[in-house]
Amino acid sequence: MADLTAVEERVLSAVDERWAVERLCAMVAVPSVGGSAAESEVQHLLGDWLEELGCTTDRWPIDLAEAASAPGAPGQEVVRSEAWGVVGTVDGADGGTPALVLAGHTDVVPPGDRDLWAGDPFVPRIAGGAVHGRGACDMKAGVVAALAAVHALRTAGVRLARPMALHGVVGEEDGGLGAWATLRRGHTGELCVIPEPTARAVVTAHGGALTFRLEVSGHAAHAAMRDRGVSAVELFAHVHGELIAFEAERQRDADPRFGEARFPHGISIGRVQAGDWASSVPDRLVAEGRYGVRVGEPVETARAALEARLADVCAAHPWLAAHPVRLTWTGGAFASGELPAGSPLLPAMRSAVVDAGGDEPTERAIAAGTDLRLYAAAGIPTLHYGPGDLHLAHGPQESVPVAELVTAARAFALLALRSCGVR
Repeated sequence: MADLTAVEERVLSAVDERWAVERLCAMVAVPSVGGSAAESEVQHLLGDWLEELGCTTDRWPIDLAEAASAPGAPGQEVVRSEAWGVVGTVDGADGGTPALVLAGHTDVVPPGDRDLWAGDPFVPRIAGGAVHGRGACDMKAGVVAALAAVHALRTAGVRLARPMALHGVVGEEDGGLGAWATLRRGHTGELCVIPEPTARAVVTAHGGALTFRLEVSGHAAHAAMRDRGVSAVELFAHVHGELIAFEAERQRDADPRFGEARFPHGISIGRVQAGDWASSVPDRLVAEGRYGVRVGEPVETARAALEARLADVCAAHPWLAAHPVRLTWTGGAFASGELPAGSPLLPAMRSAVVDAGGDEPTERAIAAGTDLRLYAAAGIPTLHYGPGDLHLAHGPQESVPVAELVTAARAFALLALRSCGVR
C-alpha cells in the first residue's frame, strides 16, 4: 500500500456508502430490460444524476436506422423504438481527450421465472450486507461506483486537471449498441475501465460470442410408422453430439488467464423448436445457440471453423449429405478483446484497489463477450474491474455486496486522481 497524499485521503473519506446504496436501489427499481421503454428511462435517470454532479452532459437519441446498416455495427437481438446515449465529462481545465473513461451499461436481461426470486426482482432488497435485484450485479453497481467516485471528488472539493468521462450505454446485453454509438459520436479517452462484476479480480481479456441458428430438415411420416420418416430431432441429436466434440477441441490451449474455467470458448444451444404435431415424425427442427470465440481469434476465422465442421458432419451422414443443416449467423456479434500487454493501466488499477482498502486483485479473463472489445478496437486500453460476481448475473440470486460497491468507488476515485491529476 502506497502512502496516500492529503488530497487522496480527503477524497477517500468522502466516499459515501449511503449515497451509493440509495442510487443503486433507485437504478434497480427501473426495469431496464433491453428493448423496453425503461431502457431509455434509466439512461435519463443517469443523465440527471450526472448533471446534478456538475458534469458536462451529452444526451442524444441513437440513430437506430444507422445502427442497423452501418459497417461494423454490432447487431441487436431485441427490437427497439428508441435508444439513448449518455456521457458525463468531469472537470479538465483545458478540455481535450479524457485521461480516464469509466463506462458501464444500464440495460439488463429479463428476470425469468419470477417465482424463483425471493421477491419482486425490480424491488431492491438489502439483506446480508448486499443489494438484491435484477441488474444489481450486472452491472448497475459498477455504474453507481463510478458515480460515487465523482460524488466523492465533488464532496472533497477536488477538481481534476484533465477530464474524466462517464459513459452510460445500453444494448450491451445484446451486442453493444450503446458503446458502439458512443464511440462513433466521438467520445473517447486515453484509458478505460468498465466496472463489470469481476469478483475482486482485474479482467484483462474476454472471449467473443456469436449467435447462430441451425435448421435441420427431416422427412415427415405418421408416428405409427416412424421408420418411414426421418426425425429432425434424431438428426439434431447426432449433430449436437458432434458439436460437443468440436467444443472440446476448441478449449485446448486456452489463455491461462481463464484459470479453471471449463468452457472459456463454449458452444451452448439455448433454444430448440421442432415439429408441429405430436403424432407426426418431425420434419423440421430449428436450434439457436451461442458460439465462443477464442481470445485473439478473428470473428471471420471462428465462423469459418464452425461452418467447416458442420459441413464435414453433414458430408459424413447418409441423410444430411443430401439434406445439409442450414447455418445462419444471427443477433449480436461479440469479438474477443484484451488489454495490450504491458499497459500501465493494469498496475495502476491494482494499486488503486489496494490503496482503497481492497485485496490485490488477480488477473483474469472471462468467457463472456463485453463492451471491452469495442473500446479496445477504438485504440483505448481497457480492462474490467467492478463490484459483484458474474456467476450471480442473469439469475434469480443476483446481488452485490455493499462492501465491494464502496471499495470500487474508492478505487475509481484514486484512479481518477492519479490518471487525471489535480488542479
